Amino acid sequence: MLGKIMLNYTKNIRAAAAQISPVLFSQQGTMEKVLDAIANAAKKGVELIVFPETFVPYYPYFSFVEPPVLMGKSHLKLYQEAVTVPGKVTQAIAQAAKTHGMVVVLGVNEREEGSLYNTQLIFDADGALVLKRRKITPTYHERMVWGQGDGAGLRTVDTTVGRLGALACWEHYNPLARYALMAQHEQIHCGQFPGSMVGQIFADQMEVTMRHHALESGCFVINATGWLTAEQKLQITTDEKMHQALSGGCYTAIISPEGKHLCEPIAEGEGLAIADLDFSLIAKRKRMMDSVGHYARPDLLQLTLNNQPWSALEANPVTPNAIPAVSDPELTETIEALPNNPIFSH
Repeated sequence: MLGKIMLNYTKNIRAAAAQISPVLFSQQGTMEKVLDAIANAAKKGVELIVFPETFVPYYPYFSFVEPPVLMGKSHLKLYQEAVTVPGKVTQAIAQAAKTHGMVVVLGVNEREEGSLYNTQLIFDADGALVLKRRKITPTYHERMVWGQGDGAGLRTVDTTVGRLGALACWEHYNPLARYALMAQHEQIHCGQFPGSMVGQIFADQMEVTMRHHALESGCFVINATGWLTAEQKLQITTDEKMHQALSGGCYTAIISPEGKHLCEPIAEGEGLAIADLDFSLIAKRKRMMDSVGHYARPDLLQLTLNNQPWSALEANPVTPNAIPAVSDPELTETIEALPNNPIFSH
């Protein structure tokens, strides 16, 4: 549970959203691009950087353009290059975060034994991994690739730069997931999308969604999308008719609590969207409309969150011949009247 502390609404920090291409089929190659981007951002005074969805080793674009019967080889390759947590990727990113005093939000394909997950990692400026969360419901074609996350990841974390929340892609179309973070008073929301998919309509929808969340939550939104070159599209599929499905859909942006762009969004190519965040704008917005405070009606509408981690094994010990606790006096008397019945023996 989050402590009852007064958050800082007077600070100013510099943030960046990275629009960047992966090194397809290479965990090591993509990780090196992440480390280079962190170092480059540090030279510009950046204190928080957000990378795209499942960026390391790469988003499973193949699952969008290949039928399930043909994607086995591509899927197994992703298993081979996926990230274990903890592991060499998390160690390298943690060290970079610590070296540059930067908070890093990174999307990875996480492997846990026989399953892959769409995972978001947040490293604090001292290198500590303060959040590992999994996308609660993979979208459409993604369900052939990743398992489901749980409610344990629907939480905000306090970092050097402020209180952060994170969701991936179409989780932003789940209003209850967004509200779970809003109710925990996120100051900066980190959004991650794959980019280079579906066309301009995807970018247009993304902009509407992310700017609306900034307004509704009264927080800053930093959104990062990936980028594919023409050569990379050929690497994913030689069927050029499918390349249209691997184009557009890029919207890397930083948005104020008033729903305004704080820098020019990036729609094509690689680059960093960088802006300074003035936290007094959070209070300015929430003075008018605080969705989880003075504008809320918890007597009418409340959200119930199951924040317990999911597990396939519930290892609770079972005591033989145990009796359930009872509070009904008559039932207690009945049980005590049967001392020779082994079912009720103590």
